Amino acid sequence: MSKSEQITCKLRCEYLKNPLGVEETKPRLSWQIADERKGACQTAYQIVAASSPEGLEYKPDLWDSGKIRTDKCLDIVYAGKELNSRRRIFWRVRVWDHKGEVSEWSEVAWFEMGLLKLSDWKAKWIGKSIKKTDNSQPCPFLRRTFVLKPGIKKARIYVTSRGLFELHLNGERVGKDYFTPGWTDYKKRIQYIVYDVTTQLSEGNNVLGAILGDGWYAGFLGWGNNHHSYGYQLSLLMQLEVEYFDGKREIICSDPDWKTALGPILKSDIYNGETYDARREIKNWDSTRGKESVWKKVTVFSAPKASLEAKCNAPVRKQESLPSLVQTEPVKGTHIFDLGQNMVGWAKIRFNAKAGTAVKIRYGEMLNDDGTLYTANLRAAECTDRYICKGGGKELFEPHFTFHGFRYVELTGLSKKPAKKDVTGIVLHSELPGTGKFECSDKMINRLQKNIIWGQKGNFLDVPTDCPQRDERMGWTGDAQVFIRTACFNRDVASFFTKWCVDLSDAQNPEGAFSHVAPDVIGGHGSAAWADAGVICPWTIYKCYGDTRILERQYDSMKRWIDWMKKKSVNHIITPEACFGDWLGLDFYEGRTTKALTPHEIIATAYYAYSTAIFAGIAKILGKNSDAKKYSALVRKIKSAFNREFVSSRGRVMSETQTSYLLALGFDLLPKTKQPYALSRLIKEIEKRNCHLATGFVGTPLLNPVLTKFGKTDIAYKLLLQKTYPSWLYSILQGATTMWERWNSYTRDNGFGDVGMNSFNHYAYGAIGEWMYNTVAGIELDPENPGYKHIIIRPQPQSNSSGMEKRINWVKCELMTRYGKVSSSWKIKKGKFYAFVIIPANTTATVILPGQKPRKVGAGNWEFVGRI
Repeated sequence: MSKSEQITCKLRCEYLKNPLGVEETKPRLSWQIADERKGACQTAYQIVAASSPEGLEYKPDLWDSGKIRTDKCLDIVYAGKELNSRRRIFWRVRVWDHKGEVSEWSEVAWFEMGLLKLSDWKAKWIGKSIKKTDNSQPCPFLRRTFVLKPGIKKARIYVTSRGLFELHLNGERVGKDYFTPGWTDYKKRIQYIVYDVTTQLSEGNNVLGAILGDGWYAGFLGWGNNHHSYGYQLSLLMQLEVEYFDGKREIICSDPDWKTALGPILKSDIYNGETYDARREIKNWDSTRGKESVWKKVTVFSAPKASLEAKCNAPVRKQESLPSLVQTEPVKGTHIFDLGQNMVGWAKIRFNAKAGTAVKIRYGEMLNDDGTLYTANLRAAECTDRYICKGGGKELFEPHFTFHGFRYVELTGLSKKPAKKDVTGIVLHSELPGTGKFECSDKMINRLQKNIIWGQKGNFLDVPTDCPQRDERMGWTGDAQVFIRTACFNRDVASFFTKWCVDLSDAQNPEGAFSHVAPDVIGGHGSAAWADAGVICPWTIYKCYGDTRILERQYDSMKRWIDWMKKKSVNHIITPEACFGDWLGLDFYEGRTTKALTPHEIIATAYYAYSTAIFAGIAKILGKNSDAKKYSALVRKIKSAFNREFVSSRGRVMSETQTSYLLALGFDLLPKTKQPYALSRLIKEIEKRNCHLATGFVGTPLLNPVLTKFGKTDIAYKLLLQKTYPSWLYSILQGATTMWERWNSYTRDNGFGDVGMNSFNHYAYGAIGEWMYNTVAGIELDPENPGYKHIIIRPQPQSNSSGMEKRINWVKCELMTRYGKVSSSWKIKKGKFYAFVIIPANTTATVILPGQKPRKVGAGNWEFVGRI
């Protein structure tokens, strides 16, 4: 048999590499093909699965797919023997190429099942009993000693908590994850995590330790001193399972034999920060050298009604550290450290002070004009850590169960001036691999791209938050849905949004309306453009990753939302009871800077049509033809009503705001006869502002895509490259290193914007990133071939007649799809347009260059030259 040059690589199970704790009983397997030959593709595959790596070499005991003739390499459903709790499955794959030659077998990958039955859990919920108060409580420490026999083969810990947990074993932290077990509606479902701790155990004496923190479960959330959203009694559920070489098994659980004590963490709250008294540290609390004298018996709590589910999305982890760049002392004894970048995480600080020295650590995104820390925009959130020194030498502090959004760190309370090197920023976010890169000849656009990415990193912390610093930090649905397409370019967010879509369903009310935030802790449902995230986000994940399962699982919740809107409509027009409008748009009512002029009925009815059209398409994809026909007919009725109610016979849209025209044109609500006039009115609205935008959260993501859709890409470029207020580049000229909530959150002339809504890390306006990738660079999805199975390469540079002084004359862009790297780079030189394109193996592309006919190409590296 001839051997192929193809190499199968990047084997994944449910998007993850070698995952522990899989709950899917029919998990999906995927791989990439490394093959630089032009036209390279897969024509068949064979998967084998076994209980051991050795078993793959002979007759696999779990599954042999045989040779399957197909080019499909994503989401192949496991079809072997039944998968039981705890089982590890080893698998590999080989493929046949376009010449019919077979590849070598891939490297061995594996996935391991979690605890699939409730009866698998022997552990009890334990903790320290406390009284309910209005204040944050000290963090309880838990401890359990146990003895193991010689001959340990493997060991797993299955663990979760009500509240957050930090787990220790024999003096070492277990895992690299933070904010575990993550944020869900703890009344409906609680995630557990699996750790391989084989190397952390030893025969003889061992000690397990845990710290519990309030987190999202019991801490402050939302506004108005909202506390204990899910409960106040913190508790741990932990099960250590040890397997010996002789085949015997042993289980050590959270049970009445555990002990508890209070330690140095006097409070640790997400909004308000952590107070740590190092004098109260319990020496060797998590090791065999610790003493039992200070420990008391734990309390066993009843199990919650919520289901236990293995965590299926990427963990939050430390990603990088940022050194202090500048140190100042604006007021005697007040030391401020500038990290040079607005980030999310905390400061790691070194101390060398006498015992009892109380250091206050405050965080802020900006400085006041006098050089002091700006904190007015934090509202009720304290964002303050406190550390009380134990003395006797060097000390190091990092908080445990809080995070901050900041660029600047302020220290007070020290008798001696600290050194600049004593403060380091620790960046944390969900560990989502970077997938997109965009660079061009304009340095300010490159800074914009960096700001978009930093905004995404800082706000993707287990859920897609709106902002990371003030008393909010919630999974706002509107922000997420306008940004999700850009998010999919920048990072691999498939598992992240798959989990969050379940949060959306959990937060849906009985009538079918999706909530303002998910998980829901503030109440409020059915806001147009916000609640529509329940349809738009699953649909976007399908388009970008080719995942039909997310459509299947979210189908009923999407359908309930469409039916809720239909019920609320009158003659197919929705007058919403709750609507945030074009949030922070600039064409606002006098004295109402958050309430833009675009009528709520236009926004609500437009999104009603848009979401219904998406849902009809989903029904067709899933083979639900009756629903597809029913909801397609409903879309036609909504569009007709929209035109009857809001649009003149020529195409003038009521209120004549930029956003009203963008919705009508972007969502295909107008008949073709009305589109030219509507487009002309949109352009007039832009031009009368001297080519500036006036849009808010709803209109801005549509602005440049709509202009390009209707052949006005040069105007879109003018908006992108605009430097005066309001524009994307204006904030950069004011020193921004992330995306801002307002177009004028700060100006050097007028200072800070309204402190009520003035986040300096708010990714919504970063939605322009989608247009930069798919229009400036030219990497587009083919709507008929989701997941980039077929790619459209269509770079659209500015024309010579654009009238702009400065022109982008080169772009370098790449996107790591599930099939491999797509690259679209171009340059303009001496009137010629040079394009450099990379198409990954097992995909095809249509390349459309300026002024040229479309070209169909296969995988490989391609170069094209044309005139411009």
